[in-house]
Amino acid sequence: MRLIRLLLLTVLSIACLPALADEDAAVQRLTQLLNQAQTITARFSQLTLDGSGTQLQETAGQLALKRPGLFRWHTDEPMEQLLVSNGKKVWLYDPDLEQVTIQTLDQRLTHTPALLLSGDVSQIRENFEISFKEGGSVVDFILKPKSKDTLFDTLRLSFRSGTLNDMQLIDSIGQRTNILFLNVKMNEPLDDGQFSFDIPEGADVIQE
Repeated sequence: MRLIRLLLLTVLSIACLPALADEDAAVQRLTQLLNQAQTITARFSQLTLDGSGTQLQETAGQLALKRPGLFRWHTDEPMEQLLVSNGKKVWLYDPDLEQVTIQTLDQRLTHTPALLLSGDVSQIRENFEISFKEGGSVVDFILKPKSKDTLFDTLRLSFRSGTLNDMQLIDSIGQRTNILFLNVKMNEPLDDGQFSFDIPEGADVIQE
C-alpha cells in the first residue's frame, strides 16, 4: 500500500508540473513587461457593459503612472472626475459636485487595479493565479484573484509589441469594464507634483 501511495503521489506531482511551469512562465513574462515601464502616460477610452452586453457608460481621459504606487486618472467632461494617488493617499475629485473624497490607498492589487501598472510587481504572484497566451505581437494575461474579497473576478491585461494595449475587468455579476490605452508613452520623466492634490477652496471634503 505504501508503494502504491508513493507511486500515486509521484504521478500527481508530475501531472502538476506543466501547470506550475505555465504559471511560472506567465509570472515571469508579465513581470518583465510591467517592469520595463517605470512611468506611463496615455489616453484611455473606457466602456462599461452589463452582464447582457448592454452599454452602461462610456468615458475617455488621460492617465499618468509612476512606480511605486503613484497614479493620476483624469476622466474628461461631461462626466469629469480626477483620481490621484501619491502612493499613500487617494483623492477623488468631482468638479460637478465640488466634492473631494480622501482615503488611504488600499495596497491590495485586487482592490486597486491601477496598482497593477504602477505598484510592486513582486506582489502579483501572491494576489493572482495567472495564465497567458501569445499570438504574433499580442500577449494576453488572465489574472484571477486568489482572495474572494475583491472588486473583480477576472482581469485581462493585453500588450501589443511589448506596450500596454488594453485591460478588461469582469465582476461577480458579469459587468465588464473595457479600457483601451492610446498613444502610450513609457519612461518619460514625470513631475511628482502631479501625483498630489490641492483641495479647491469651497469644496466639500469627505474623509474615509
